[in-house]
Amino acid sequence: MSYVAKLNEMGIEIKEPVPPLASYIPAVQCGNLVFTSGQIPMKDGKLLYTGKVGAEVTPEQAKECAKLCAINCLSAIKGVIGDLDKIEAVFKVTGFVNSAAGFNAQPGVINGASDFLGEVFGDAGKHARSAVGVSDLPIDAPVEVEVIVKLKD
Repeated sequence: MSYVAKLNEMGIEIKEPVPPLASYIPAVQCGNLVFTSGQIPMKDGKLLYTGKVGAEVTPEQAKECAKLCAINCLSAIKGVIGDLDKIEAVFKVTGFVNSAAGFNAQPGVINGASDFLGEVFGDAGKHARSAVGVSDLPIDAPVEVEVIVKLKD
């Protein structure tokens, strides 16, 4: 099954990339790799949630945000390559969690992105990963995710 068909089966539509909030582009291709800029959980022009995880945002809500960030990463990638079925593998996921003092469950939050990518890409979705707690993120986003994928030859 193609990745696009899998996304359709999951009821997920990959829309236009989220417009940049500053001086950057959503994704860039270098050879057979595509690197996304950090994507925040924007849906229909608004953040899904705002605030610190472990305070205003629950870990479950943050995990949902991480999944939405991964969906936005796929939108950014599609904006560069046109067809997500050109992806051979997900190589790296980096997740940043806007963490309240004492919150240390960042890996569980970023599982929202990793689990989603695994569901879409199967074995090709297995990736290296970092899950980092930070004191703030742009526009008070609870989560930010960036992805690196390898394209088919």
